[in-house]
Amino acid sequence: MWVSASPSRGAEQKLHGLGGYPAAMRCVICRHDDTKVVDSRTAEEGAAIRRRRECPECGHRFTTYERIDEVALMVAKTKGGREPFDQAKVVSGILAAAKGRPIDVEAATLLAESIEEELRLTGASEVPSTRIGLAVLERLREIDDVAYLRFASVYKNFDGAEDFQREVALLDKSPIS
Repeated sequence: MWVSASPSRGAEQKLHGLGGYPAAMRCVICRHDDTKVVDSRTAEEGAAIRRRRECPECGHRFTTYERIDEVALMVAKTKGGREPFDQAKVVSGILAAAKGRPIDVEAATLLAESIEEELRLTGASEVPSTRIGLAVLERLREIDDVAYLRFASVYKNFDGAEDFQREVALLDKSPIS
């Protein structure tokens, strides 16, 4: 019998004893306080560790998976609210700006993933929404001028044609890195 005993988010605290050292893993059958690891290997393309365990009390074997529990990346909105980072919102904004342009859903998703990865690499648990908007602008500028201008027109609240002219002039003058 194979049992996948993957601790839930709430169980994380229960798994750590004093001093931050992991507490013992209980047997899923007899609830014995300690089990021994008989085999350990990577799983899910390195995203998890699969451990085969055996209970010294009843001899039952079972499998556990150890995964990284990512902390939600929070977005500080310009008007004061906070919400979790939503990659689908970024993709939606990119696709709206790129309507009729050579940017498909896959490209927009990859762009949004790279933005999320960049934000997570800063180590901050909260980022301002303006930082996300600027990151989208930077990447759109590199791949499609029209999508960049459309996104900029909403992001920067363009009021008229002169705003577009000013942005096109900046686009023409500044080198793409």
